[in-house]
Amino acid sequence: MTATQDRPTTEAPPAPDATIFGRLGPEQLEAFGEEMDAIRQRVLADLGEADAAYIRNVVKAQRAFEIAGRALFYLPPAWPLAVASLSVSKILDNMEIGHNVMHGQYDWMGDPGLSSRMYEWDNVCPSEQWKYSHNYIHHTYTNILGKDRDIGYGVLRMDEDQPWHPYYLGNPLYAFLLMVFFEWGVAMHDLEVENLVAGKRKIEENRALHAGIMRKVKRQALKDYVLFPALTGPLFPLTFAGNATANLVRNVWAFNIIFCGHFPAGVATFSQEECEDESRGQWYFRQLLGSANITGGKLFHLMTGNLSHQIEHHLFPDLPARRYPEIAEDVRDICERYDLPYNTGPLGKQLFSVAKKICRLALPDRRTKEESPVAEQDAAVAA
Repeated sequence: MTATQDRPTTEAPPAPDATIFGRLGPEQLEAFGEEMDAIRQRVLADLGEADAAYIRNVVKAQRAFEIAGRALFYLPPAWPLAVASLSVSKILDNMEIGHNVMHGQYDWMGDPGLSSRMYEWDNVCPSEQWKYSHNYIHHTYTNILGKDRDIGYGVLRMDEDQPWHPYYLGNPLYAFLLMVFFEWGVAMHDLEVENLVAGKRKIEENRALHAGIMRKVKRQALKDYVLFPALTGPLFPLTFAGNATANLVRNVWAFNIIFCGHFPAGVATFSQEECEDESRGQWYFRQLLGSANITGGKLFHLMTGNLSHQIEHHLFPDLPARRYPEIAEDVRDICERYDLPYNTGPLGKQLFSVAKKICRLALPDRRTKEESPVAEQDAAVAA
């Protein structure tokens, strides 16, 4: 991680204009898109052994942490170390390996174990279903209200333009529960539970999805809560609790990193009308405005799966995440030249901003009909 990327933004990024593409004219947007395409092509042309060695080393480390964690459960005094080791294993599997491999970042290697079509992660949500809801829906329609179901995950109110309902008074509680049970929340999210409750989707439409999730849930539950605890014999309760704790740690970590990349102050959302007939340059522009980064060191970025570079991930989701720090240098320089916001800051600042938004949006809107969403965003950023 370079010093340039690590420096926090001293001023909060400005809120986007009412018309999001009003910052740049058509020619500028085209040039902006061409510059982003050039970054992508440069990295693709440079992929090679260093990238392959990196991901293979991460996989080796993840497996070593898992083996160490499983082995340490046989030594009751080492229980905290066992939990810590297994937690690191699960975080690496979820963030730097599973998420990135399933984006196709390493398909070019031709390694079946690192193929997006074959990889299955240590999570209750089946990879095939996750790839559709995340890789296609979320990354195509990033932060478009009514299209991107990751805005609030069907549970939370995370934007002023989501109509308020008394249900959202529980926003902070729902966020806490989603954080604790995040892998389960993601699985339910794929089932579109909120649309089932609202009558917008029929149970019959979910039969195939439900069957796939239940198969994966059974395998995960058998592995973490029956098989491995049973292998430790009389230490079954301690191993059971250790596996549950490691899953909890992974859930809390993943939730916080993901929410800090999508929902702090200054991150924009968009209407469907704004994004109709979107050009390549406009798509890149939307990804930039709809994302935020988290500053930190190399180990921190590794443990986030480099989703601490959420801006670069949204711009280039299928490029190896290890390249995001170097790409960030170019992206930030381009933003400065085009006078565009580059939303970044330390974890504590971004977490506080997200928590503040969750609590604020639990309450009815205080703005009048004459006040625009942009004015509200400006106030949030200034705060």
